[in-house]
Formats: sequence, C-alpha cells, structure tokens
Amino acid sequence: MDFLKIAVDLIIGFTALFIMTKILGKTQITQITTFDFISALVLGELVGNTIYDNETGLTEILFAVTIWGLLIYLLEIVTQKFNRLRGPLEGSPTIIIHEGKIIREQLKKSKLDMNQLQHLVRSKGVFSLREVEFAILETDGTISVLKKSTYENPKKKDLMVNQEKVYLPITFISDGNVIKDNLLEAGFNETWLTERLKEKNILHTKDVLYAEWLEGDGLHVQSL
Repeated sequence: MDFLKIAVDLIIGFTALFIMTKILGKTQITQITTFDFISALVLGELVGNTIYDNETGLTEILFAVTIWGLLIYLLEIVTQKFNRLRGPLEGSPTIIIHEGKIIREQLKKSKLDMNQLQHLVRSKGVFSLREVEFAILETDGTISVLKKSTYENPKKKDLMVNQEKVYLPITFISDGNVIKDNLLEAGFNETWLTERLKEKNILHTKDVLYAEWLEGDGLHVQSL
C-alpha cells in the first residue's frame, strides 16, 4: 500500500471534513442529535474508504463528502424555515419529571430506566429526585433540571445583597505562549504583561503555564 497516498488522502479528507464542520456550524458539534451521530459515522466511513479501498479515489471521496454535506445543509435550512418539520426530523424535548412526579410513560418512550435517570440528574449536581420539580430530556440526550423552590440556592437579590457587574476572565498566557489578541483586546500590551510577571519574579513568559486577567481581581499566574 502506498503510504504517501494514504497520507495525502488523510490530509484531504481531514480538510474536507473540517471545512464541512465550519460551514454547518457549531451546533453539529455541541448538540449531537441522532441524525448528527449517523452523519458523523457516514462521513467517517467515507473518508475511511478512500484510505483502504484502492478502487476509491480522491475524486469520489470529495464528491461523496460534498453531496452528504449538502444534504445536511439542506436539512438545516428546512428545519429552520418549517417549524412543523423540526419535531419529526430533529426530535423534540421530553418532559420526564413534571411538578415533582416522574412520568413513567415518557421514560419508556425515551428508553430510560431509573438508574439512567438518576445518573443524568446527578450530572446536574442534583443527588436526590425529591429535589426536582421539572426535568426535560433534550434532543441531544442531555437533561435540563429545575429544582423545587425549597432546594434552590438563594440569589443575591433574595438576600438583598448589592449586585456587582460580572466580567469574563481573559486568558493571556497558555502553555508559555502569549495570546496577543486577548492581550490587546483587554487594552494591554506585552510590555505591560512582562512588567506584571517581573513583579511575581517571573522573567520569561515561557515559564508560565497559565495566566488570566479578571477585571477587579487582576492577573492570576501559575508558573511551570
């Protein structure tokens, strides 16, 4: 078997799938429905065939990936424009706990048993079903949980505590590499960063494993 051909096929197949993912959007990665799972298997099989099947060439694999990608893209357009088709094609969320009561019929339809339900609920930080007021099984297989008011954590507005503005932490250094775009976006430069590191007795950015900036808290640094 020609190893150069395998390498070329892999690179082209990887590039084609990468471009396809970019075109189809992030939801294909973060919200894997049954159809998306099948699509991933088919695309993987298409690329695999071109590596191990001598009768399948690059032209065929690129054609197959393109057609399959177009079908997925058309499906996305259809489900966006026609609300009635979203349920049959993408599935719909299922309420499996309603007002604290487990809906056994919905569990059976969703092919869930009690152990699986408890596992899903625990993944949301809820260790007792008695705490759950509503639980919804999403189309990607995850679960959304709304606790009973008795078990909800008090919020700042409930305690009459002053609410502060929330800021998103920004990574400046990762594995010794300065993320210049983040640094500039935050209004700083490498000279400023170097000075802050010197204050922490760190002379080189390559000696930093991780550094992040949080408005109000300043610079957090962890060295190698």
